[in-house]
Amino acid sequence: MSQNTLPRPYSSVVLDGPERAPSRAMLYPVGFKPEDFNKPLIGVASMWSMVTPCNMHLDQLAREAEAGANAAGGKAVLFNTITVSDGISMGTEGMKYSLVSREVIADSIETVVACQGFDGVVAIGGCDKNMPGAMIAIARLNRPAVFVYGGTILPGCLTGSGRKVDIVSVFEAVGAHATGQLDDAGLREVESCAIPGPGSCGGMYTANTMASAIEALGMSLPNSSAQNAVSREKQEDCRRAGAAVIELLRLGLTPRDIMTRKAFENAITVVIALGGSTNAVLHLLAMAHAAGVKLSLDDFTRIGKRVPVLADLKPSGKHLMSELVAIGGIRPMMKMLLDAGLLHGDCRTVTGKTLAEDLANTPPYPDGQTIIRPLANPIKADSHLVILRGNLAPEGAVAKITGKEGLKFTGRARVFDSEEKAMRAILARKIVKGDVVVIRYEGPRGGPGMREMLGPTSAIMGQGLGKDVALITDGRFSGGTHGFVVGHITPEAYNGGPLALVKNGDRITIDAVRRELTLEVSAKELRARRRAWKRPKPRYTRGVLAKYAHTVQSASLGAVTDLTLRP
Repeated sequence: MSQNTLPRPYSSVVLDGPERAPSRAMLYPVGFKPEDFNKPLIGVASMWSMVTPCNMHLDQLAREAEAGANAAGGKAVLFNTITVSDGISMGTEGMKYSLVSREVIADSIETVVACQGFDGVVAIGGCDKNMPGAMIAIARLNRPAVFVYGGTILPGCLTGSGRKVDIVSVFEAVGAHATGQLDDAGLREVESCAIPGPGSCGGMYTANTMASAIEALGMSLPNSSAQNAVSREKQEDCRRAGAAVIELLRLGLTPRDIMTRKAFENAITVVIALGGSTNAVLHLLAMAHAAGVKLSLDDFTRIGKRVPVLADLKPSGKHLMSELVAIGGIRPMMKMLLDAGLLHGDCRTVTGKTLAEDLANTPPYPDGQTIIRPLANPIKADSHLVILRGNLAPEGAVAKITGKEGLKFTGRARVFDSEEKAMRAILARKIVKGDVVVIRYEGPRGGPGMREMLGPTSAIMGQGLGKDVALITDGRFSGGTHGFVVGHITPEAYNGGPLALVKNGDRITIDAVRRELTLEVSAKELRARRRAWKRPKPRYTRGVLAKYAHTVQSASLGAVTDLTLRP
């Protein structure tokens, strides 16, 4: 099909005809030529900024996607949206804006694409909220689209020892420094070399988890999730993505044709097999909501009963994402899962083919590799993402339990009404073996913003208490978190959930086998505590955080902010 006959369902409305001359006039100064007005317009949304190394190279990748779309017969238009850095803001008030940024990214991409009449979209993201934010917008718009992951960072290296380090190494070094195991010079050495250049955090943390999930969902080209940020492969991935959107436009294949319920089940399966981040639960629920697909916490339990953890990747394992890239990425593992009947091979992808067709010629991993286990010898026979319910989480909570820490923990509550208060107690070494650290009023509304708790969990690990102390919260966790942790407790404390009623010394049991989170206090006592409880005053009464708190829904629903309005 020639470029002049490619479909232009949206740009034609904006650009065609004598009455649209003013619209065309506005585009000559930004590089349009007369012949470009007959081509489909492809928006290339980049989350480039110098705010964070995860995104500092995305402007260059956007240029590659632009070239790919133009060469395939389209006219690409570059635009940007925001990003924030979890790693920089972690443990501060600024971290409350992190999850909010997912909504801002989604809204801004939707706004630009719909306003400007783009016929298709390439979205390029590099850190945690970029990816689900872009995918929420893509699902809402339902125009031909491809997501491109900016790629993983290479590891840092400690001088002398040669030990590979990353951002989580720095957070854990803070805990070691607090106990005197690491001096000031040692801490400075770790912090100065942990981040060697562009790319997203290097373990199976949230960025790499979500990139893998989106590829399994069918919305990225093969191997997009497993490429180094600075590589020829990533540049080629971007060029192919630009061309792929033109082909999707020709085929009439839109995101909701790809983002089906079975495709989301594929994404959940791959996240579990990789030992991925708890944030995947929150984000996949929100993405499914945007796509009009019914997905719930119970789907993670159902799929988790039959899917094993296969990847020995940080934070719970030994290896970095760059090492998985070197042996072939996630595709050979997906082929294993498909052959075992654990993936739906008939799902369509942005290649225009089915997942089974995409994986048909995928070679196996090289002999002797230790990163991805065979199905017959998994790290854990079922999911590490355990959905807990019980009198402390009647609407559900999300635990990350690999089995290394055990499958059950009972301890006494140490209650803190903010992350900062908990962190001060941990660094002062006031948390001891047998404690269950309770951090509340950090949920989507109560925070507001549902902060990640990488600081407290890393400090606990750095002090050597990972197997002896648990932490539960209505906030959430970084993908870099490991240990005996439970987040996303719903209803959150600010909404009057049972977490608000916990007192110091109460016994709490986390049981991953029975999938229960139990506060060992009588129903009569809890009723008395509820009568005495008063909701705290809102922490923000104006600005974006106040608006977010007013619109956000429960974490058990994905912390979405756009409700389906009914007449």
